[in-house]
This record gives sequence, C-alpha cells and structure tokens, in this order.
Amino acid sequence: MAKVYHDGDADMSALAGQRVAVIGYGSQGHAHALNLQDSGVDVVVGLYKGSKSWEAAEQEDLRVETVENAVQMGNVVMLLVPDQTQKRLYDEAVKPNLKPGSTLMFAHGFNIHFSQIVPGDEVDVAMVAPKGPGHIVRRMFKEGIGVPALFAVHQDTTGKARARALAYARGIGATMAGVLETTFKEETETDLFGEQTVLCGGISHLMKAGFDTLVEAGYQPELAYFECIHEMKLIVDLIYQGGLSYMRYSVSDTAEFGDYASGPRVISPAVRDEMRQILAEIQDGTFARTWILENQAGRPAFNNYRRRAKEELVEKVGADLRAMMPWLQPNGQKRN
Repeated sequence: MAKVYHDGDADMSALAGQRVAVIGYGSQGHAHALNLQDSGVDVVVGLYKGSKSWEAAEQEDLRVETVENAVQMGNVVMLLVPDQTQKRLYDEAVKPNLKPGSTLMFAHGFNIHFSQIVPGDEVDVAMVAPKGPGHIVRRMFKEGIGVPALFAVHQDTTGKARARALAYARGIGATMAGVLETTFKEETETDLFGEQTVLCGGISHLMKAGFDTLVEAGYQPELAYFECIHEMKLIVDLIYQGGLSYMRYSVSDTAEFGDYASGPRVISPAVRDEMRQILAEIQDGTFARTWILENQAGRPAFNNYRRRAKEELVEKVGADLRAMMPWLQPNGQKRN
C-alpha cells in the first residue's frame, strides 16, 4: 500500500526565502496561487500580456507579471497551462529565464514523461497533482479539509526537490487530506488510461450506447436519456461517497442483481482486451505521438469529433430535459 504523507511530513521551511511563480491562472492556477499566498508563501503569477485573468489575479492581491518576468523572479516555477501549450511556452518563455537551482514543477507528467519538455540538469523537476478541480482545491483549503494529491520527483539536482514538493503540497492544502508519492511515468500513464477507458471515453460511450440501444428499440428518447444518462450522477455520487459496496447497498436488490448478472456481459473479456491495448498504446507512446501530431496539424480530427458529437440526438434531448430542471442551471434560473 502507498504511504500517505500529511502536514507533519512536509516542512514549509523548504520554501522559506523562495518565490513561487505560478504560470497560468485557470482552474488549477488560481487555486494554487491563492492557497500558497494564504499559506504565507511569496507568490507571483505569470500570464501573457492581455490575459483576461490578469485583472482577476490582481483583485486577489496577487502580484502579476509576464511569464518571462515571473520565471526570472521565481525559485519554484509551476506550469499550470494546458498540456498542448506547455512545450511552446516552455521553449519561448520559461527555459530562457529559468535560473540554475530552481525547481520546475508540473501538475501532470505528460510533457516530461513523453520528452516534449527536457529540462537541463541544472534544475530540479517535480510534480504536485491535486486529485480534484481547482475550485474544489480552493474551497477545501478554505474549509481546512484539503484535497488529496500525488507528488513525484523526476530530477533532483539540488537535493531539495522532494522537500520543496512536499512543502508545495502543504502550501496548497493537499497534506491536510494526504498526498501519495508516485513517478511521472506512473501518474501520466494511469491518468491517460483512466480518462480514455473509464472517466471520459468509457463512461460517455457507455451511456450513449445505452441511449442509442433504447431509442433504436422504439423507446422514447426522453426516457432513454433519464435512464442511461441523467441517473448516472446518482450512482456515481453513491460510489464517490462509499465505494461500490455502498452503491450496491443503496440501490434496489433488483438493480444490484442486474449489476452482478449483466455487468460482466457489457464489460466483457473483449472490452478488457481493448483496455489492455489502449494501455499498451499509452505506454509505448503511440497515443502521445498521435495527440502531439494532431495539435501540430491544427486539430482536424479533434475538431471533427467535437462537431459531430454536438450534433447527436442525445445532446438535443439532454438540453431539452435539463431546461425542465432549473436547479441544474446557474443561480437556479432557466436559460432562455
């Protein structure tokens, strides 16, 4: 079993006299910057000139500089911009301004593990990856609970990388909940696999397949949506709260029996074989190369996938049904 590290295992003195440059102010960026600032860490936010987030960060009493200036000012540099833009930003603005002895940090290992970013041996390379979206990271910090995280050290030039990573994790509140040690390889490959086979690709296509099967059999699309998509949140919330056993305890005996009897027919040996193939393609770099080339080509396949998905019946039916549920809309108001 993995060891869990808490506040007592993380010494904030590892960041004493250090300035953390948080590059990006999106979902994770704003949470990291604000939590670190509230933890007494010297923080500067790095953004491009004209960023819509510049004013928002300044309104939180954060110092904001261009990415180049922030990197020059920082001893710890956390890159919190999307995977597909990290390499260009690193090459153009981070690498030329990164001081020897600095710690370059990530919240996901993709670009390091697949060698899109190859830092020189004069800097440390580490990762702190919260297991929750930024607004939850911020809210749980303010409530004194924290969100669990992973941490890893890829390169330790100074001998201080691990201590700084743990201190950073404590600074954003993660050690209140607990952090687990991993590697860039393990974090990247498990993250990609989970997204593709379960969390995004698996769930979305499973729900859509169920919806399509009922509609093709002549059932009303609205009922198909309720049964195969709308109620998914109920089941996931039960699992999130207490695991699979709690979900099975909470549903009817009929539903529980259907789980045991029919679930293995849906997630059949052929599906498991396909999962293993997807994992192999993640491990050998096939997926990474495909995604990198897709971005370099201007995302033709990605944009086509997105366009076609928006035009599917399930999206129209879902929008119509959600309009009947004002509690799903911002501020409890229906959208016009």
